[in-house]
Amino acid sequence: MNVKFKIFKEVALNLSFTKSAEILNLSQPAVSKTIRTLEDTYKKTFFIRLGNNIELTPDGLDFLEYAEKILALHAELDNHFLTLEQDEQKLIKFGASTTLADYILPQILAKSEKNTPNTTVQLISGNTDYIEHLITGLQLDFGIIEGSSHNKQLQYEKFIKDEIVLVTSANNPKFKTGMLQLKDLEHLPMVEREHGSGTREIIYKKLNEYGIKQLKSNVTLHSTVAIKNYLYHSKSYALLSIHSISDDLLNNKLKVIDIQNFNFERWFYFVSRQGFQSKTKDFFEKLIKLNHN
Repeated sequence: MNVKFKIFKEVALNLSFTKSAEILNLSQPAVSKTIRTLEDTYKKTFFIRLGNNIELTPDGLDFLEYAEKILALHAELDNHFLTLEQDEQKLIKFGASTTLADYILPQILAKSEKNTPNTTVQLISGNTDYIEHLITGLQLDFGIIEGSSHNKQLQYEKFIKDEIVLVTSANNPKFKTGMLQLKDLEHLPMVEREHGSGTREIIYKKLNEYGIKQLKSNVTLHSTVAIKNYLYHSKSYALLSIHSISDDLLNNKLKVIDIQNFNFERWFYFVSRQGFQSKTKDFFEKLIKLNHN
């Protein structure tokens, strides 16, 4: 039932079955069916369908209030019992690819610290190939990576969505207004991640779909931090995770260049060996999901 409330809340906030289905990683028919089931169960109409648009009815607004209370209570329940379970979780050792390790996980782990006062967290950072190698080599049990290689020895579960954007120094005078044409991307001086990077692999997979086989790159660096520091002092460009540049945008160090008719989204994944199960892994995944905004 909790899943139904989550679906209802997402639709109520977005007022769109299509957008909600995309966010929830569900099919649109599945989302629509859930709403119909709730309306049938409670004998109320929660949404008015107006062509391609929907609106909440007064009953829908009331139901949203209850749904939010129930979801908040469920989160509080998880929070309470995760804290109680912490005595069993003495060490959480896991791997994460560099974008996650540098920009996303530290704040999530900081938020979760109150739930795990007696637990030691050990984070091993590296590119996606390296983290998968450690897991298949039994040096790590699980981790979070950028993209999924579909290694048959590993199992993947979606975590959160990310967006890849084109960035350059805020002082770069080019493209002050308007959008870049995708075909022009091949001619820009680019800074890239190394081979084995999940970000690099996903970028080229996406670009190949548009007929772009190679970017004009004379510089390869082994971390997003290094790429950003390079960009601060050059007129080059890079394709980076939006999560990695939020502070740079606020501090006017980097700027995003929009590419016309080009939207580049990807997933971050939990990864572990096929069939691997443990209380520590389950605890870790719950903790991360609970403390991610």
